[in-house]
Amino acid sequence: MRRTMLTAALVVVGSVAAGSAWAVDLTQFLRQETFTDIKISPGGEYVAATVPMEDSTAIAVMRLADKQLVGSFRPPQKNHAYEFDWVSNERLLIGLAEKWGALDKPNPTGELYAIDANGNRGELLVGYRVESKGPGTRIQPKKVEAVAAFLADDLPGDERNVLVTVWPFAEDPFTRVERMDVASGRRVRMASSPVRRGEFTSDGQGEVRFVHGSGSDNVNKLYYRERSGDSWKMINDEAVSKRIETAIGFSADGSLAYLQAEQTQGPDAIVSWNPQTGERAVVLRDEVVDPYRIIHRPGTHVPVGALYMGDTPRTRFFDEKSPEARLYRSLEAAFGGPVYITSSTRDGRVVLVETWSGTNPGDFYVYDTEARKADHLISRSDWIDIDRSATVRPVALKARDGLPLHGFLTVPSGSDGRNLPMVVMPHGGPFHVFDNGQYDRETQILAAAGYAVLQVNFRGSGNYGRAHAQAGAQQWGAAMQDDVTDATRWAIAQGIADARRICIYGASYGAYAAMMGAAREQGLYQCAAGYVGVYDLPLMFARGDVQERDSGVTFLREWLGDPAKLGAVSPVNLATQIKVPVFLAAGGEDKRAPIQHTERMEAALKRAGTPVESLYYKTEGHGFYTLAHRTEYYDKLLAFLSRSLGGKTAQASAPAGKGKAP
Repeated sequence: MRRTMLTAALVVVGSVAAGSAWAVDLTQFLRQETFTDIKISPGGEYVAATVPMEDSTAIAVMRLADKQLVGSFRPPQKNHAYEFDWVSNERLLIGLAEKWGALDKPNPTGELYAIDANGNRGELLVGYRVESKGPGTRIQPKKVEAVAAFLADDLPGDERNVLVTVWPFAEDPFTRVERMDVASGRRVRMASSPVRRGEFTSDGQGEVRFVHGSGSDNVNKLYYRERSGDSWKMINDEAVSKRIETAIGFSADGSLAYLQAEQTQGPDAIVSWNPQTGERAVVLRDEVVDPYRIIHRPGTHVPVGALYMGDTPRTRFFDEKSPEARLYRSLEAAFGGPVYITSSTRDGRVVLVETWSGTNPGDFYVYDTEARKADHLISRSDWIDIDRSATVRPVALKARDGLPLHGFLTVPSGSDGRNLPMVVMPHGGPFHVFDNGQYDRETQILAAAGYAVLQVNFRGSGNYGRAHAQAGAQQWGAAMQDDVTDATRWAIAQGIADARRICIYGASYGAYAAMMGAAREQGLYQCAAGYVGVYDLPLMFARGDVQERDSGVTFLREWLGDPAKLGAVSPVNLATQIKVPVFLAAGGEDKRAPIQHTERMEAALKRAGTPVESLYYKTEGHGFYTLAHRTEYYDKLLAFLSRSLGGKTAQASAPAGKGKAP
């Protein structure tokens, strides 16, 4: 593992050997990360971290003094410790989520579990499983009701209680905020939301001051109140202002609130809002991208700046001369790249710092701000040889209608980046999701096989403001697809890609874009591959997890369009236009993109006489969890791409995993 003491210079050392020069060693890419998110306890004695397992995510607590594991929590299968916060130096609150597949978006279950730092006194405090005979039934009095709850404020000045947002189990419910005892689970109502699906924001004293939400119409509203017991006053209605505003916190003296506000054109701004006068003033706005993470004053919830994920990660502050800005600038200079403080002790003296790059999955350091000393704590994947990772660089171009497009190009290590076989890889989502240039295991696998990998944030993607996202509405198979095509042709014109050796590949929506690209742009791509994709758009209104709520149906109609007209832009109906080899893979338990999409796509291609290969696992969901299944998948994907593009295959053929669909 990478380990070093950091003083004046902060250096990352150590690595592992690379695999064979003639084949791709999948092992280093498919191995689970050691940790993902890490936070330090308020007193600085412990760190807690999420630990990825095969199909779940656990919590581990480590004592910093001797780096020993002192406590842990492992949720049930396909359940994940999604969010966690230290309530006190000895008590940890964990929010659970379900995730049916490695690529699935975590779906919070509304269950809150609490453990002591040593792993004792584990208790399910609220959630639908409280009623069972499992954890959560021993301590009384506790409300046993069918609700979900999510942390709203960890109340830094209170060692016993937190504020939670409570969701009744109803379609698009009116929510409420309650104070909850993290030992007993006892809850006391503090406020009710005037809008459905309300999410609350409190001030530095724990007073609930904002609520933001939307009903089944998905029209966002923001409300404010001066103090507890006051009536809510609406301060932004998306239907009127044509923008969404959300509260992110208050100034240290409480005189100003800070909002993230969409703009008519360009990226979101952070604005100050004076509750007494109603005056808004822009305090921070990037020229290209939205705020990615809010930066807080260590030990507090006071916003002071933001991290932006543009062509290169960068931080900006409300006051560039503030102590927080100076701290970040010194850390950035020492590490030679972007940093983000993930958490801190209550007094702000000791902070936990994350560093990363396109070639490095990330390292964590414990930094003493007074002693000005940093200790390397742990790496996400210390077996990755970052010196041999593929290079990731930003790209910018214009779509055919003049819309600016941004993305990233991954180039094999040691390559001059010219005349390469290329894989075009549109992201999933597609809306409000974006590629950000961080270390990506899949693009690194493809680059290790000898391919340039092109990722473009087509219209509809997040991170580039409201107008860029809205430009993708009802543009499946149309302008969104044109953006991917334009990026491909740009790479050819730049001399990056060999025009005779280009394939298109993606997962979820990216799989849809891959099939549509092959259908619409005959001669541009030499093959197409789709992983857990959606190919029959009208089917999305009948099957899957999006259409289960009225708000989900509204979303589908607003962003996809009229289901009666979507058959014309569904790849299952365009199979005769696909003239290149196709590879498809899907899981039988996929709730986001049910397996029927892939089965219908395969059948249509076979009827059209198009060469098609497929891989199904009946026990997998939206992305494969099982290592044997993932290994076989990438082994077959690389073999498939190699036949069209000539790149490397996997180092050894993968054994067939169990659970294949018939």
